[in-house]
Amino acid sequence: MLKILFDKLKEAAFSVLPVTALVLLLNLTPFVDLTATESTVFAVCALALIVGMALFNLGADMAMTPMGEQVGSGLPKSGRIKTLFIVCFIMGVFVTVAEPDLSVLATQVGKVIDGTALIITIGVGVGLFLVLGILRVVFRLHLSHLMTFFYMLLFALSALIVASGKASFLPLSFDSGGVTTGPITVPFIMALGVGVSAALGDKRDKENSFGFIALCSIGPILAVMALGLFSGGEVDYAVPDYAVQANAAEIFSTLLHTGGEVLIALLPIVVFFFILQFICLKLPKTRILQIIVGIFYTFFGLVMFLAAVSVGFVPVGYKMGMHLAAQNEWVLVGFAFLLGVTVVLAEPAIHVLNNQVENVTGGAVKKRSMLIALSAGVGIAIALSVIRVIFDFSVLYYLVPGYFLSLGLSFFVPKLYTAIAFDSGGVASGPLTSSFILPFLVGVCVAIQGADKVLLDAFGLVAMVAMTPLISIQTLGFKAVVTKHVREKIAMRNILSKDDEQIISFM
Repeated sequence: MLKILFDKLKEAAFSVLPVTALVLLLNLTPFVDLTATESTVFAVCALALIVGMALFNLGADMAMTPMGEQVGSGLPKSGRIKTLFIVCFIMGVFVTVAEPDLSVLATQVGKVIDGTALIITIGVGVGLFLVLGILRVVFRLHLSHLMTFFYMLLFALSALIVASGKASFLPLSFDSGGVTTGPITVPFIMALGVGVSAALGDKRDKENSFGFIALCSIGPILAVMALGLFSGGEVDYAVPDYAVQANAAEIFSTLLHTGGEVLIALLPIVVFFFILQFICLKLPKTRILQIIVGIFYTFFGLVMFLAAVSVGFVPVGYKMGMHLAAQNEWVLVGFAFLLGVTVVLAEPAIHVLNNQVENVTGGAVKKRSMLIALSAGVGIAIALSVIRVIFDFSVLYYLVPGYFLSLGLSFFVPKLYTAIAFDSGGVASGPLTSSFILPFLVGVCVAIQGADKVLLDAFGLVAMVAMTPLISIQTLGFKAVVTKHVREKIAMRNILSKDDEQIISFM
């Protein structure tokens, strides 16, 4: 166990240290001026982030992934398909309602939409689309066809919202898709997909194991758009206080608050799993003990991770954005790209996804290739978001052509790459993106366009981070198709270049 934990710590250090080094080195330049307190708190929080990420990844391997796989495969094997649908719907609702980031979203729109109604509506949306993911496996539906239909519906609703004069709902709506696929639900839902695919799907179709996260990201977007159409007015947003928490009492309060949120988010999954264990799964005691230990690792790891992000990374990200906005625009855009490339390495669920991809594909899709494609995609997303803030235009100018391109690519690349790409979009927009990159962009927006433009120009970042991996990973799949075609062509040319006598002799 200690060796595994050490390996996880080493992996987490390699993920977190690049963004930490980038920020601390930038503080040595004239571009950013952090106080000694801010630098110290940030460095300590980076160490806490490493430990938290290592514990979370270990817990995901020991508990979250096995729980999801057992629920996904155990119920169909026992002939309880209807029970599987009901359990997935209820779990989708409960887990989404408990996601900490969703409460933040509800608070932001609370003046025009009832927060409780919004949370429940989004939860129902996730539950329904999780059931749709299972139906896709049962009826062998193509993910690309489903995604095309629902994104066309999203764009139609977007046109209605713009026509009704409520354009501020659009960035918030698209961001809500990334908010609901948090670090707790992602490992469980991905593993659930693998289990359901193994039990109900065609074992030759590996892409059936993916696509659940992609579908669950659409429900919240539809929910917020629908509520926006029937709401009384525009969304009101105020820039929060981004001061560094250096006081011990404040840090302890943040830890307690974060611990409560993580406990509430974990509880529905754990309770449902043990109810199913008692009714039908009947796993051996040694396996249950391993899962219980893994749950504790997941809890403490996620509390450390989220508290460190809240205490040290959020205020530093905002201040960096404010300071860099005063520099040359292209320096700002270049740094935004570097920040995106490094930050995606520190998203905890990214490593869970990459391990899942490599295991399911039998090594055909490597973790390294996935990381390169995701890093490039997220770096481009953040750079483009900064350009949008500088020139003050709608996020739809990116999202509409971007999704048309990604949906178009889905008809030319292997279905496996399409399913992985759409899941990657939801996973890449994790807690570090919303708690470090978003404050950075808010700081840039406040400095360049003013606080009243934050909702229109800074929000939409999570949607951009969720979209660009669809293009970058499917481009990886397109490259694989072209490479295979070229190799086959060269092999055929080599065969045809041999003289007839040799061929006849061989036959």
